[in-house]
Amino acid sequence: MAVVLELQRVSKQFGSQHAVRDVSLGVERGEFFALLGPSACGKTTTLRLVGGFEQPTAGTILLNGNRIDHLRPYERPVSTVFQNYALFPHLTARGNVEFGLHQKQLTAADIHRKVRDAFDLVQMNGKEDRLPAQLSGGEKQRIALARSLVIEPEILLLDEPLSALDPNLRKQVRSELKALQRRVGTTFIFVTHDKEEALSMSDRIALLHAGRLVQTGTPQDLYLRPDNRFAATFLGQVNWVGSAAVRPELTRITRDPPFPGVRGVNGVVESSTFLGNCLHIAARLPSGDKVIAEVARADSDFQTGEPVHLWWHAQDELPGLSEG
Repeated sequence: MAVVLELQRVSKQFGSQHAVRDVSLGVERGEFFALLGPSACGKTTTLRLVGGFEQPTAGTILLNGNRIDHLRPYERPVSTVFQNYALFPHLTARGNVEFGLHQKQLTAADIHRKVRDAFDLVQMNGKEDRLPAQLSGGEKQRIALARSLVIEPEILLLDEPLSALDPNLRKQVRSELKALQRRVGTTFIFVTHDKEEALSMSDRIALLHAGRLVQTGTPQDLYLRPDNRFAATFLGQVNWVGSAAVRPELTRITRDPPFPGVRGVNGVVESSTFLGNCLHIAARLPSGDKVIAEVARADSDFQTGEPVHLWWHAQDELPGLSEG
């Protein structure tokens, strides 16, 4: 696929604070691309730089090979879905969706057709005449998406659009948003601090920390082949055993010694945490370190204080990492 957006050594400084430091990355056309990281890592500032709401202190931003970092937001072929959706409270759902089309000086017939198609796309038929105050959180998000997509942007920017939804609705909307992106084919750049959202929805992820780009790759790359300790631990729990790093779901726990050829340590069961579909069994090693093994509920009869063996296959270790 062709690169539609490119950031070349982009930095943003607010006074003495470096929000973004020397970030270079490329986003391919039609990708669902996530900017992931903890609070204050620079992901929202990076999104605002692409949208034109902030200007870079240094570096270049290219869209389809053309420099856009000097353009105002309305001069860029991008659209943004904000965290609070930013719907006009005095306009109906239809009025919100068609607002951007009026700026393009289209005919009434073209506006009517595009708005109808947008409501079909986000499955909000019958809600056209409702005000934002009459819509649920999920419905507001769909109207915000329709308003952004109806103007046919090159790139849709989404600034943590699921954060205001309750957990169950978030999971439902997550799958709907991914399916929507596949249907329209528009490049999505999605900001989130939720690793589960990024892993489940994205084609590729850019992981940021303290304003710097830590690693870019597919969800599988970042989870199974992290470049460093921060990437490994941010994407999920890690057992650090000597110089080995292994995920809990790949760590086995047994009463009997493991068969030859695997790597393992001895420990004593310290606690068991129920997680619904599985349990985390924590065992303390002679060194004082703690190792967690994820087990099915059917294998949950380990008792506190019981000696156990914890083991894993060499190929399951996260490559190139050590405790230091």
